Amino acid sequence: MSQKKGICYLAGAGPGDPGLLTLKTRECLERADMVVYDYLCNPEILKWASAGAEIIYAGKKAGAHTLTQQEINALLVEKTKSGKCVVRLKGGDPFLFGRGGEEAEALADAGLAFEIVPGVSSAIAGPAYAGIPVTHRDHASQFTVFTGHEDPTKPESALDYKAIAALPGTKVMLMGVERIGKIASALIENGADANMPVALVQWATTGRQRTITGNLGNIAHIAAETDFQPPAVAILGDVVNIRKKLNWFETSPLFGKRIVVTRTRKQAGALISGLRALGADVFEIPTIRIEPPKELLEFGQLVQDSHTYDWLVFTSPNGVDAFFEMFYKIYGDAREIGGVRIAAIGPATAQRVKDFHLKVDLQPAEFIAEAIIREFKKYESVENEKILIVRAEVTREILAKELGALGAIVDEAIAYRTVPESGDPGGSIERFKAEGADMITFTSSSTAENFMALKLPLPPGLKTASIGPATSKTMRELGLTVDVEAKHHDIPGLTRAIQQYWTKNG
Repeated sequence: MSQKKGICYLAGAGPGDPGLLTLKTRECLERADMVVYDYLCNPEILKWASAGAEIIYAGKKAGAHTLTQQEINALLVEKTKSGKCVVRLKGGDPFLFGRGGEEAEALADAGLAFEIVPGVSSAIAGPAYAGIPVTHRDHASQFTVFTGHEDPTKPESALDYKAIAALPGTKVMLMGVERIGKIASALIENGADANMPVALVQWATTGRQRTITGNLGNIAHIAAETDFQPPAVAILGDVVNIRKKLNWFETSPLFGKRIVVTRTRKQAGALISGLRALGADVFEIPTIRIEPPKELLEFGQLVQDSHTYDWLVFTSPNGVDAFFEMFYKIYGDAREIGGVRIAAIGPATAQRVKDFHLKVDLQPAEFIAEAIIREFKKYESVENEKILIVRAEVTREILAKELGALGAIVDEAIAYRTVPESGDPGGSIERFKAEGADMITFTSSSTAENFMALKLPLPPGLKTASIGPATSKTMRELGLTVDVEAKHHDIPGLTRAIQQYWTKNG
C-alpha cells in the first residue's frame, strides 16, 4: 500500500480576533493531522482543529524561543514527508515578517507539497480596530510597512531610516515597540517631523486591546509612563488624528471587561461571540465535555421505540443532538418518528428541534422543568399518556416525578453524560491564574461544579453570572455569590443580563 502524500499549509491565523480567521484556514484546521502554532496565534482557534490532531506550540518571543527556526523547518519537513496534513499557523499573514517564506523554501527544497493560505495582517486590522484608516483621501494616499524587530543603533541596519522618514503617507511598524524610543530617534535624526502623530495598539482586535497616542518626539516617554508592552503595532502619520472620530471598538459596551466562559468547547461559541461582539475580552475555561451515555444500547432501544410514545420531551440541545444522531443510525426516514408530539425546555432546545425540520408542540416561556409541568397542565391531561424524556445522565428528577404524579407513563432516555474536561491547550487556566477576570459565567450546574473542582484561586472582586435558577442554586451551594442571573434562561438572555449589569455598575 502506498503511503499517503503529505501536505503542509502555511496559514495566516489573523491578528487575534477569531472572527477574522479566513474560511480557508479553518477548513485546513478541520482536516489537519498536526498543527504547529505561534505565540501571536489566538489559541482559541485551535478548537477548530480535528479531534485527533497533534498540537505543537512553537512560539517565539523576545528572549524565549520554544523551538528555533531551524527546528521548526525540520519539524515541518519531517511530518509532511511522513504523509501528514500539517497546518503551520502563523500570526497575521505568513509572508509578512512571519518567516513563512523560509519555511516554504525548506518544504520546496525537500520536494514536498505545500500551500500558502494568506491571513489578515495586524498591519491593517490593528489600525482599523483602533479607529485609524491607514489610507484616507484627505491625509494619506499610500502606506509603508516596516519591522522594528532589529535594533536601529547597530552599525549596519537592514532598514534605511532616511528613506522611511522621507516616504509620504502612513507608516506602520510591526514588532519592536519595546525599542520605540530608539526607532523614533532614528527617524527624527533622518528628517522625520518630531510632531508626527503616533499611535501604539497592543493586542489589536481582541478584548485586551489598548491604545496610546502621542507624537514621534514623546511616544517613548508616554509608553514608559503607561508601562506599555508588546505585542503591539505602531501607526505613524496624520491618519492617527482621525481616531478621535472613528474609535468604534474601544467604545463598545463591554470593552475592557475580562469575562470567563465555562462551557463545553463545542458549545461555548455562541456566548463567546455574543460577549465579544460587545467588546469584552472573553476566554473560555471548558469545564465539561459531552460523551455518550454508559448504557448506549438501552438509549438506542428507546430511540427506536420513540414512535410508540405520545410525547417526546427534550430538556437540552445536547439531548436533541444525541437523540437524532442515534435516530438516523437506526432509521433512514424522518417519518419513522410517527405522530409523536414534541415538547422542549427553552428556546435553544426548541430551535435545535426545528433544525431537524420538526415542529415543537409545547414550549414553556421559562427555561426550567417546573415551567413545562405548568404548560402540560394548561395544554391537556396527560393521564395514561406515554412520555419519553430525553435528558442527561445526571439531572434534576422533578420532571419525571411531576409528570408521573399527573398520571403519565414516563420513561427516561439517558442521551448523554457530562464529564470533567481535562487539559488546557489554549492556556486559559494559566491566564486566569495570572490575570484573573472581572466576571465568570456558568451555563449549567455541572459547569459550576467542575469549575470549582479545579480549585483555582478566585481573584478579589470577581463577579459571577448564572443562566438561571437551577444553576444559581448550585452556585450558592458551592459557596459562590450570584451577581447576575438571566431573566430569560438561554444564551441571548445571559448575554443581555451581563451587558445590563456592567452598564449599571461600570
